[in-house]
Amino acid sequence: MCSQDKKDKDQNSYKSTLNLPDTSFPMKANLKEKEPEMLKYWEQIKVYDLMVKSGGRKGDYVLHDGPPYANGHIHLGTALNKILKDIIVKSKALDGFKAQYVPGWDCHGLPIELKVEHELGEKKKTLPAHVVRKCCRSYAEKYVDIQRKEFKRLGVLGVWDKPYMTMQPEYEASTSRVLSDFMEKGSVVRSKKPIHWCCSCHTALAEAEVEYYDHKSSSIFVRFPITDPKLNEIFPQAKLDKTYVVIWTTTPWTLPDNMAISLHPNFEYALVEHENAFYILANELVESCAKSFGWNDYKVIAITTGDKLEGLKATHPFYNRTSPLILGEHVTLEAGSGCVHTAPGHGREDYDVGLKYGLEIYSPMNHEGRFAPEVECFAGLTVFEANPKVIEKLKEVGNLLAEAKISHSYPHCWRCKEPVIFRATTQWFISMEKNDLRKNALKAIRDNVNWIPAWGEERIYSMIENRPDWCISRQRTWGVPITALLCESCGEAWHDAKWAKDIADRYAKHATGCDYWFEADIKDIVPEGLVCEHCKGTTWRRETDILDVWFDSGTSFAAVLEGREECRFPADLYLEGSDQHRGWFHSSLLASVGTRGVPPYKAVLTHGYVVDGEGRKMSKSIGNVVAPQEIIDKYGAEILRIWVSSVDYREDVRISDEILGRLVDAYRRLRNTCRYFLGNLGDFKASDAIPLNELDPLDFYALSLVSDAHKKMQDAYVEFEFHKVFHTLHNLCTTELSAFYLDILKDRLYSSAKDSKERRSAQTALWHILMLLLRNMAPILSFTAEEVFRNLPSDLKPQSESVLGIGQNEPITCSLNAEQEKAFGLLVAVRNEVTKAIEHIRREGVVGHALDTRVTLYLGDKQRKMFESLGTELRPIFIVSQLILEDIKKAPSDALTCEIEEVAIKVEKAKGEKCARCWIYSEELGTNPEHPTICPRCTAVLIS
Repeated sequence: MCSQDKKDKDQNSYKSTLNLPDTSFPMKANLKEKEPEMLKYWEQIKVYDLMVKSGGRKGDYVLHDGPPYANGHIHLGTALNKILKDIIVKSKALDGFKAQYVPGWDCHGLPIELKVEHELGEKKKTLPAHVVRKCCRSYAEKYVDIQRKEFKRLGVLGVWDKPYMTMQPEYEASTSRVLSDFMEKGSVVRSKKPIHWCCSCHTALAEAEVEYYDHKSSSIFVRFPITDPKLNEIFPQAKLDKTYVVIWTTTPWTLPDNMAISLHPNFEYALVEHENAFYILANELVESCAKSFGWNDYKVIAITTGDKLEGLKATHPFYNRTSPLILGEHVTLEAGSGCVHTAPGHGREDYDVGLKYGLEIYSPMNHEGRFAPEVECFAGLTVFEANPKVIEKLKEVGNLLAEAKISHSYPHCWRCKEPVIFRATTQWFISMEKNDLRKNALKAIRDNVNWIPAWGEERIYSMIENRPDWCISRQRTWGVPITALLCESCGEAWHDAKWAKDIADRYAKHATGCDYWFEADIKDIVPEGLVCEHCKGTTWRRETDILDVWFDSGTSFAAVLEGREECRFPADLYLEGSDQHRGWFHSSLLASVGTRGVPPYKAVLTHGYVVDGEGRKMSKSIGNVVAPQEIIDKYGAEILRIWVSSVDYREDVRISDEILGRLVDAYRRLRNTCRYFLGNLGDFKASDAIPLNELDPLDFYALSLVSDAHKKMQDAYVEFEFHKVFHTLHNLCTTELSAFYLDILKDRLYSSAKDSKERRSAQTALWHILMLLLRNMAPILSFTAEEVFRNLPSDLKPQSESVLGIGQNEPITCSLNAEQEKAFGLLVAVRNEVTKAIEHIRREGVVGHALDTRVTLYLGDKQRKMFESLGTELRPIFIVSQLILEDIKKAPSDALTCEIEEVAIKVEKAKGEKCARCWIYSEELGTNPEHPTICPRCTAVLIS
C-alpha cells in the first residue's frame, strides 16, 4: 500500500466518528428537472390557498394585475413584470398580510381582430359581427391558456383557475356600466374632431396607441395670394396683385383642406420685397426663409405685429376660396415662416382655433384616407398618394416657393406600424373639462398616489395636463360596444344612462356578454316610443363603434377591485412598465376619478424595459431577442427570478449570457450555504434547542448579524427594492456566514460530542438563522426555499406544508448591546489582520493551512478586556491550533503591528503534532494509548 493510500485509509477510519454533513443530501441544482416537480407539489397541497390563509394578522394587501394582451407567447418583459408582482405578493404574505393575486388578460382590441381577419381572409367581409367576435374570442382563449402555463412555470402563484378577462360577460357589463356612469354625469359627448387615424386599420387611435418613428416627409413653403384691399391700410407699399403670405408645411396633402392661416398676435411680421413681389412672414425668420427660397437680394419694407393682420383675406393657392388670416397662441418661431397653414379637420390646435373663428371642420376623406369625389384634382387618392400631386399642382400654379425632404419624428400605428394621420371624424369623447375631470385627476396625482419612482408623478401629470378630450370610440368589431342609438333619419345619437345600465345588466346575463348588442333584435334594444329630439324620427339603428381598449382595461377597478371578493377598491398597488403612464395607469385614473372621485390605486410602481447586455432594445432584426423559455430550459426559472431581483428594475434591465452566468454562480453559493445548514441539522430536534440567552456568544453574534440583515431585507421588501434584498442575502451567505461563521463552526460541529452543549448551541443558531434566510429567500428563490423547507426535519418546521405558509409565525431574532457590538467588531477586525499575517507565511511555504499555526496576540489592557468580555473560546474563531494572549508590552521586535490600536501579531508554526481527527495540533497526542494519533479532546468524544 502506498503512503497516500494509507493516509486516506487512516483518515476514512476516523471520518465515521465525525459529525459530518450527509453528502448524499438530495439538494442538487438540477433546477429545470426539479422545478416542474415542485409545481406539481404546490398544486397538490394548494399552496396558493395555504399562503393566503396564513396571512391576515396585519390586514390585507391588494396588488391589482394590469392585464397583459392575450396575443402570443410571453417575452422577457412580461416575465419581468409577473415575477416582480409575485415577489411582492409573496413577501407581503410572509410579512403577515392577506395578499391575494387575481391575474388578468386584456382580450379585446385591434391586434386580435387583425389576426382573425388574416385567418378569415375575404370571408370576413361577409360574416356578421357576432361570428367574427366568436372567432376573436376563441383566439384570445387560446393564448390565455398558453400564457397561463408560461406564467405558472415561472413559479408565479395566483387564482389561475379563476382569472379575470376583459371578454368575460361580468367584466364587459362592468365596463359598460362605467360608461353609463360617465353618461349620467354628462361627460360623454359625440362630436366631429381631429384624432389620430390609422388608414390601414381603419380606426381612430388613442394617444397610447401611437408610436413615434423617424419618417421622411416633403417640406414645402407655399405662398397664398392676398388681394384684400384692407392690406394697403396696413402696408401701403404692397401691391394687391403681387402680395403673398407664406406658409410652411410637412403635410402637403392637408392643403386641399386649408381653411385659414394662423399668425401669433405678438410676433413681428415683415413685408419683404423680392423681384417686384411682396411676401408676409415672421420678421425673425426672414433670413432663414430667404436662404431656403434661394433669394440673394430682398428688402424688408415694413414691419407690423400679428394682431394688426387679423381678418385679412388670402386666397387658397390652387382653389377659388378665401383663407382668412387669424390669430393663434400655438404659432411658434421654431421653424417655417411664422404663418401656419390651418386645416381644422387635421390637427388639434387647428381645430381649437377653428372653433374660435367658426371655421368649417373640413376633412373630406373616407376610412381608408382617400379623398372624397368632390375634392377637386385629388379625388380617390389616399393622402400619401396625394402628397406629390399637391406639390405638382403648386408648381403648376406657381405658388411653390421651396421644396425639400426632411426626416423627423412622425406618429405611427402601434399595431400595423404604418404612418397615421390627423383626421376629423365624428367620434365619442369623454370631456376632460366637464365635471372638472382634468382638474380632479391632476389633484389626485399630487395628493393621493405614491409614485415609484418619484419621476412618474411628473410624467403622468404633464400627460393629463396637456391631453385632449378622451376619444373612446373605435371603428372596429372586437370590443365592448358603445351603448347608443343613431337616428336613421338625421344621424343624431341618443343615449341615456338608465337605459345603458339596463343594457349592461343584459350583458352580464348573456352567455357571451356584449355579443347581445350585435345579436338582439333592434326592437328589443330601442325603448318603446323613442322619438328623435332633432328630427322627430322614430327609426333607430344601433351604434356599431366599440370602446377604446384602454377604456376596457382602465375600468378593471370596477370589474375586479369592486367585483371580486379577493380584492378591494382602491388597490394598494398598480405595477407595470413605464409605458403605462400613457396607457393603463392613465386610463384607469381618468375612469376612476371621473366616476368614483378617487384614483383606483394608492401607489403606482413602474419598471423599465428589458435590453441586451449592451443596452440595446430587444429586436428580431438585431437577433438579440431571448425567450424566457430558452433561459428556463438552460438554467431553470429560479435563475430568471434571481435576475429580476438582482437588478434595479426601475431602469432598463440588461440581460446576457455573461449576466446569467454570474447569477448561476451566485445561486450556487446560496444553495451550498443552505446545504451546509441542512447537513448539520439532520440530528437536531426543537427540544434540543438552547435558549437564546444561553447560546455560545459567537452563535448569538451570528444570529444577531443575520437578524440585522433580516431587518434590512424586510425594509427593502417594503420599499420594493428587491435588488437590495438579493445583494444583502448573497453577501450574507458568502461573507458573514460561509467565509466567517460557518467556517469557524466546522470544528465545533464535526468534532464536539453529538449532544454536547457546544454543538447544540451551534445547531440552535443554525436553525434560527436558516428560518430567517428562508423567510427572505422565499419570495425570490421560491423553488429553492421550498426545497430546503421540505428537507428540514419535520420537528423544526412551523406548522405548514410550505415555506410560503409561515406568514403567521414571527421569526426569532436577537440583537447585541452596544458593548457586545464593539467587542465583536474588534474581534472581527483583529481576525482579519491575523488572516493576512497567516497568508503571508503560507505563501512563503512555512505552513500549508491556518490550522498549522500558533498565533500570539499582544494586546493592550482595553483590547484584552474586550476579548475576555466576549465569554467565548477565541482559538476556534481564528481557526488556528494555538492562540495565546499577551500584554502588548511584551511584544517582540518581530511582531507584526497593524492599524488597530495596541494590537500586534506573531505567527509561528504550531507546536506538537496534528490530530488525525480534528487536524488541530496538540502537544498531548497519544495520551490515551488506544487512540495514539488523536488529541485529548477528540479522545474524550470517542470514549464517551
